[in-house]
Amino acid sequence: MDIGMIRGLGTLVVMVAFIGLALWVFSPKRKSEFDDATMLPFKDDPEAAKHVEQEQEQASRSKKK
Repeated sequence: MDIGMIRGLGTLVVMVAFIGLALWVFSPKRKSEFDDATMLPFKDDPEAAKHVEQEQEQASRSKKK
């Protein structure tokens, strides 16, 4: 096994990891978890949280049209 083969295998491993991560991030099953994580900075401020939730609802409604 020479250095070119090792580099090629390393590239393949990184590419597979990238594709797996992209599929995990953009999975529709994870949307609710990511929406909850989005609200963490606003946890202490109920007015800001309400405003952000309204914006998210409007954005989701406009996507469905």
